[in-house]
Amino acid sequence: MTQMALFQTQVINKAWEDPSFKALLLTDPKKAIKDALGVIIPEHIKLRTLEESSDEFYLVLPSSPSNNTPDNVQSKAMW
Repeated sequence: MTQMALFQTQVINKAWEDPSFKALLLTDPKKAIKDALGVIIPEHIKLRTLEESSDEFYLVLPSSPSNNTPDNVQSKAMW
């Protein structure tokens, strides 16, 4: 499991277990993650939290591999 996948799993599990964390995650995700997990997301990173419903699914497309030159990949390991 990648570092990002592990991080996402931790955030999702915390949201399922803690309604107050989930509420904050939906309104202020950076604060929720910092307060609960101690992870500070850099200022230049935009973060949105969306909640799926039983009849709604979100497909997130990552940036194009052409944007990921070796220099970019190394410097953007997590963010």
